[in-house]
Amino acid sequence: MRSTPKITYPSIRFRIDFDRESSVGPGKIALLEQIERCGSLSQAARNLNMSYRRAWQLLDSLNNCFVEPVVLTAKGGRGGGEATLTLLGERLIHVYRAFDVKIQARAARCFGPFKTGVRKKARAARKNVPRMARGLSKGERRKR
Repeated sequence: MRSTPKITYPSIRFRIDFDRESSVGPGKIALLEQIERCGSLSQAARNLNMSYRRAWQLLDSLNNCFVEPVVLTAKGGRGGGEATLTLLGERLIHVYRAFDVKIQARAARCFGPFKTGVRKKARAARKNVPRMARGLSKGERRKR
């Protein structure tokens, strides 16, 4: 079992596009990791605060992305369904996470020097912007 890496800043979120219809990104990888941990698509969805329908859509798109499936599923019953990563699914997680480590290190090297110039809170940047420019409605301006 793998642990999700701790996010440090600056960070990069990336997606690998294999073609116009086939991609793998942080959401699908997180879903695969949860399936690996708990062996259930519905539990993986709950762990990620995701609807079962959305998890099924992501998994279906992943399984249709490759010639071989990344996850094998068995329909639920009294004890619930089962979801198991294939070797391809395990390899996909491993390669994605290894690439993630390399790209995060590169981001830290390249963009780390800019970190000291970043405002501490996004709200600080908004203090000097008039409410109208922030797109607040008349009612929202009154509440403040």
